[in-house]
Amino acid sequence: MALILSVRGIEPKFGKECFLAENATVVGEVEMGDYCSVWFNAVVRGDVHYIRIGNNTNIQDGAIIHCTYQKAPTVIGNNVSIAHHAIVHGCTIEDDVLIGMGAIVMDHSIVKTGSIIAAGAVVLANTIVEPGSVYAGMPAKKIKDVDDNLREVFNRTAKNYITYAKWY
Repeated sequence: MALILSVRGIEPKFGKECFLAENATVVGEVEMGDYCSVWFNAVVRGDVHYIRIGNNTNIQDGAIIHCTYQKAPTVIGNNVSIAHHAIVHGCTIEDDVLIGMGAIVMDHSIVKTGSIIAAGAVVLANTIVEPGSVYAGMPAKKIKDVDDNLREVFNRTAKNYITYAKWY
């Protein structure tokens, strides 16, 4: 069973039919919507500030979701896929977003609706990612707009992870 811990008397709250892998960790002031999944070795650590996660969001293997003490909470919207080993820290991720494998999104950044952060990208603190855009590189910069094919990728990924969770 997943490691679920309270911190300072605050326990995580989960929506309906969430899947937590047996070695996932969810700590403290975390509120997760319906049909979310936290996969193997992923950590969602709401110990120093709050974390809010919408519906149908998947946090894949080895990803880390954290905040900055008293300064930067983390807010993640609906239908978001946070890929393997990504780090989402003290920022806002709006709806229908894909954060690629190994990407890093830093404090006070906002990733607007319908965007993709490419694998390995580093979104520096205070960056505003334009809605419907693809950001890549180190530091991450806009490389193009999301087209219908890319939009289908992140819609399909969010839906697929709901299916995958049911296998367990």
